[in-house]
Amino acid sequence: MEPAGSSNGNGNYASDIVGWFEQVSENASLVQTETLGRILELNYGVEYLKKYLGDTKTQEMDACALESLYTSLVPLASHADLEPYIHRIAEGDTSPILTQQPITELSLRVYPIREGGRILEFIYSSKQFKTKGGITVGTATTHYYASEEFKIKQEKTKSFTCSPKEVISGGDYIQSTYCHFLLGLFYSDQVEFITSTFAYSLVQAFRNFEELWRDICNDIKEGTLSSIVTPIKMRKAVLDIISPNPNLAWKMENSCRDLEKQEWYGLVPKLWPNAKYVYSIMTGSMEPYLKKLRHYGGDLPLVSADYGSTESWIGVNVDPSLPPESVTFAVMPTFSYFEFIPLYREKQECFAMPINDDFIEGQPVPLSQVIIGQQYEIVLTTFTGLYRCRLGDVVEVSGFHKGTPKLNFICRRKLILTVNIDKNTEKDLQLVVDKGSQLLSKTRAELIDFTSHADVTNQPGHYIIYWEIKGDVEENVLGECCSQMDASFVDHGYVVSRRTNSIGPLELCIVEMGTFKKILDYFIGNGAALSQFKTPRCTRNQVLLTILNVSTIKRVFSTAYR
Repeated sequence: MEPAGSSNGNGNYASDIVGWFEQVSENASLVQTETLGRILELNYGVEYLKKYLGDTKTQEMDACALESLYTSLVPLASHADLEPYIHRIAEGDTSPILTQQPITELSLRVYPIREGGRILEFIYSSKQFKTKGGITVGTATTHYYASEEFKIKQEKTKSFTCSPKEVISGGDYIQSTYCHFLLGLFYSDQVEFITSTFAYSLVQAFRNFEELWRDICNDIKEGTLSSIVTPIKMRKAVLDIISPNPNLAWKMENSCRDLEKQEWYGLVPKLWPNAKYVYSIMTGSMEPYLKKLRHYGGDLPLVSADYGSTESWIGVNVDPSLPPESVTFAVMPTFSYFEFIPLYREKQECFAMPINDDFIEGQPVPLSQVIIGQQYEIVLTTFTGLYRCRLGDVVEVSGFHKGTPKLNFICRRKLILTVNIDKNTEKDLQLVVDKGSQLLSKTRAELIDFTSHADVTNQPGHYIIYWEIKGDVEENVLGECCSQMDASFVDHGYVVSRRTNSIGPLELCIVEMGTFKKILDYFIGNGAALSQFKTPRCTRNQVLLTILNVSTIKRVFSTAYR
């Protein structure tokens, strides 16, 4: 089912889209069957499908019968299962392997496209490279910003973003961030909202602004560009836009001095008085940054972006007025063909279950058969050549919008902390850190960021949680935080192991200020884009562990379970 045809006005077009969404939601089960039929029709005869479906004339089959045949014969797949096929495409094999349409780009991430208005958008391109077969590889953000579509939008609607493409593709996130702020303040009265892909990027940018604002205000006053920005094309693009504006600089300087006294509370509405909201991905691993983002945003609403993945868009935020912690995503039944694997946690009284079995799985069910309150792993069949691919995201069904389920994102499936029989996910860790960091309210200190590591080099193995804190905290308070976190893990395997001392006391390591910036620099230096960066919540990476351990200035151990 396609959206209604073109309209003469934006209001009518928006109404058409809403009406179409309501229609496909109402008929989600039927739409899903039709979506799978279209996917298989478009990709009929590709190598991967022929392996399981043979020469079955799927295009001649009844849609419901085809759905049953497909889910019974084509197996569930992981990314590792599909890697050999993707490798052949990257090497230049042009035969119909996964799709009938030729693949010219490989994306590493997806990115929401927004239209209209002057936007202060903290967006960054990373490097692209070519495979032996001539396929361009990079993040989806990079593909988009380098595309003709983006160029046309920039030419036709100068208000799409404050920054020109030379700033977005500058290659150095510090220099690009400086220019984003300079141009964002230059256009301060025109900015309608502030955005970046992830909440982390916004918080990181505003932290940088606390140090850069004097230079930025001077550049606004003089119509110049700081020497911190070195690329010739970037400098020219920015200097072609700005001009001396002493009155604006004076206004911004006074605002920043006031904000500095208030620890930068309400930075966004103070500097961008016409901004209506802050928009970003704020769920999942981004939730720890909401407190700081609210601090910067003051009374402005935080609007959580829609739910997507590298592989496909999944759901839309049907109630953007809700706080990010309460947001649910209505599955869009035309995006892909969705299946859901029921997941169950079972308290283990013995050590029989292998440690990599973080959940007990049921049989996959279609979108129409999910149950409210049940957790699932999402399985995708996409138009772009993924067939029954396990996404790795754990979601919970919170209700239904018409006939399509509304999902809460819970966590990534992968276990991140385990020593022996203990099984803790990113969400488990996040809840524990939330409880421990609440004790910092006794002080003026602030938790900047965190990660963790399961140390099994010594026996008994134990968890290490690394905190970067702004402000001074007495050691006894840190000890309370550490013990609180240790006692807050509810996984049965962890509790039993702590009681029997087969897992040692939790260790809390305080790292010096700027440590997580070093981790960011490491990832950026290895080709990651800031707009796509997520702090790893658990790491076995020896380079990162070296950075963390060298930067550790204080260690405390839990006294829980004594």
